[in-house]
Amino acid sequence: MSTSENATVATAPTPHTDSSHATPSGLSPHLYNEDLAPTLRAGRTWRSYNIFTLWANDVHSLGNYAFAIGLFALGLGGWQILVALGLGGLFLFLLLNLSGFMGEKTGVPFPVMSRISFGTRGAQIPALIRGAVAVAWFGIQTYLASVVFRVMIVAVAPSASSLDDNRVLGLSTLGWIAFLILWVVQMVIVSYGMETIRKYEAFAGPIILVTMASLAIWMFIRAGGSIAWSTPDSKTGIDMWLKIIGDAGLWVAIYGTFVLNFCDFTRSATSRRAIVRGNFFGIPINMLVFGAIVVVLAGAQFKIDGKIIESPADIVQTVPNTLLLVLCCLALLILTIAVNLMANFVAPIYALTNLFPTKLNFRRAGVVSGVIGLVILPWNLYNSPAVITYFLGGLGAVLGPLFGIIMADYWLIRRARINVPDLYRAAPDSDYHYRSGVNPRAIIALIPTATVALLLAFVPAFESTSSFSWFIGAGLGAIIYLAVADRHRTFVDVSGESIAVPSKH
Repeated sequence: MSTSENATVATAPTPHTDSSHATPSGLSPHLYNEDLAPTLRAGRTWRSYNIFTLWANDVHSLGNYAFAIGLFALGLGGWQILVALGLGGLFLFLLLNLSGFMGEKTGVPFPVMSRISFGTRGAQIPALIRGAVAVAWFGIQTYLASVVFRVMIVAVAPSASSLDDNRVLGLSTLGWIAFLILWVVQMVIVSYGMETIRKYEAFAGPIILVTMASLAIWMFIRAGGSIAWSTPDSKTGIDMWLKIIGDAGLWVAIYGTFVLNFCDFTRSATSRRAIVRGNFFGIPINMLVFGAIVVVLAGAQFKIDGKIIESPADIVQTVPNTLLLVLCCLALLILTIAVNLMANFVAPIYALTNLFPTKLNFRRAGVVSGVIGLVILPWNLYNSPAVITYFLGGLGAVLGPLFGIIMADYWLIRRARINVPDLYRAAPDSDYHYRSGVNPRAIIALIPTATVALLLAFVPAFESTSSFSWFIGAGLGAIIYLAVADRHRTFVDVSGESIAVPSKH
């Protein structure tokens, strides 16, 4: 039985019923709606398999393949890549369990979880930072998927290539057609809520694993049944181990966004055990499978012609059979949509819902997020190194300190004792009102640690430590928050069941 099920029943608000959309008595309509409300324990649907398929999709994303194959190009051999990914996977397994348990206990999404340490109003800071990074990447990933879609369209209808010669706002007619079709597909899926996203992830996971494994087997056969395990420029000795550890750190940093808002998904998890099992098979085990596929793809291509591919899309384009090429492209599209939905769509939806709870619900916030991802013309952002490096990279660097502050407050200061109903109360006597809804101690911890994280990310003198910037930022955020936190407060543990809603909404 979880801690929340043994919670002290304080002056709880009037229970929320399925037939009523009104805010429960005693709660603020500016802090509560059905999408921000905690989920009832009864009827939760995210089991081990669903958690696993999140990672089955996300780990095998095209961006991750590009990163891991890049390690081969930068001097790591096959077994070194597996060690780097394995170490990163173990770190992530531990971090994601800590983050996931928070969602399972409280049943609340990330913006509401942030109210615990930042206050009912101050929580807008971490929620909007996370949401801004995600909505930009939603548009960029949709654009990258549309590039694959264009390859598939031309393979099926070669005459369509004539639509790829002009430019309208930076994209060809064929590019616009491919982008808008994928954009609409994602908008439709999101419009049906988190339960539909869960079902889509469960559908996509096996397809991705089978496709990538088949592609690796095909390349292995093409290479004559053996691969190149390294390049002539492979690192050795201390340089090799520093590279392995640094790349393991970078692998964790790639997931720095996701470890922050993992509770958006685990708030509907059936148990802690489901989270641990799903994470175990989805992170360390799945990452080793991913690493093996990377080693085979890169090593086989290098043996064939001495070239190092940049992503699986390079191999897909060489598939000689049109039907197989189309099937591979479809699999990559299914994968990219799955990754986009979980990593880049859910976070801004909850951030916007948290910002305008009386105006937006999950569906409306999804529309707003999607429209923003369209009007920013993401292909132009992707082609701008300054935007990627300084805007998205800068926001991403701040996520480490945010994680450290939130985790230190929840696990070390409060020892997981949370008054869930008070997360939705704006009254001055609320546990999370602090000063006008903002916890100044969290802000005091965030400002210097965010500054350090940005310096590590952008100042060339700190290039040698940049691989560990997420860890350093998270560690400093936790240490400084522990130093300034109020340790004289009394923390009570109150379940949110009385104000909870079914997880299927």
